[in-house]
Amino acid sequence: MKNRNLFLAVLTVFILSKTVWAHHFPADSLHHGVTAHRGNSIKYPENTLQAFQSGVDLGADWVELDIYKSKDGKIVVLHDPTTKRVGDIDLAIANSTYEELKKVDIATDFRARNGKTLAECPPQHMPLLEDAVKLIMKQKQTHLSIQPKADCVAEAIEILRKLKAENMVGFNDGSLKYMSDVKRIAPKIPVFWDRLPTTNVDEDIKIAKEKGFETLVIHYKGITEETVQKVKSAGLHIGSWTVNDRKTMEKLLKVGVERIYTDDPALLISIKNNSER
Repeated sequence: MKNRNLFLAVLTVFILSKTVWAHHFPADSLHHGVTAHRGNSIKYPENTLQAFQSGVDLGADWVELDIYKSKDGKIVVLHDPTTKRVGDIDLAIANSTYEELKKVDIATDFRARNGKTLAECPPQHMPLLEDAVKLIMKQKQTHLSIQPKADCVAEAIEILRKLKAENMVGFNDGSLKYMSDVKRIAPKIPVFWDRLPTTNVDEDIKIAKEKGFETLVIHYKGITEETVQKVKSAGLHIGSWTVNDRKTMEKLLKVGVERIYTDDPALLISIKNNSER
């Protein structure tokens, strides 16, 4: 009886530990998988809650977004330092309060490029990082990849800790400083280090290993089978950005790229599903 009770206790601990791990990171999505670039941005305005929710609904492994800090210290979601490209008002994020930024319709450019009416594409307003994290925390499959476009890593991680979301996120960017900040402040959060196609992969591998980064994400034009094998042989994961056509996606998957950023996550999901049949 004593041995049986011991066995049951050990089994219970094992099951619970597996459950907790699965709750946070499904095995296929921790360091690789389908990454919805700025959300499902081919179908909805980029970096909006609408685009993020669509990425979740599609079953993307990750939703990626960009962050800045507003004049009043809010961590906001947008790709550019100003609202000029996507919005109907041109404001510099660093010089504007969040109340001012919320007045910008950041669906303006998407609506015009796609010939949509206001009814078909209603106004969208700049979300806070906190809003996006709360959306992701409503489910268990899709995780959030955060790209700091300004020096606000510490503030972002403070938000994640407040929401108990550290196990549902990663960080990506090409800035060595910002990615090093992530590992210094929150070592357990994975880093996906973005690299240009002309990068020195050998040097990148050395730095990534020293800093504790998990993944190199190289622009697709710099990906070769040799590059992929070199990165994997070093014990790192390999990803690529930003790919929206079938031919390139299939080529990258064939040579072993694990993580692909795309504006069209539905296409990548379809390709991956077909290849696994």
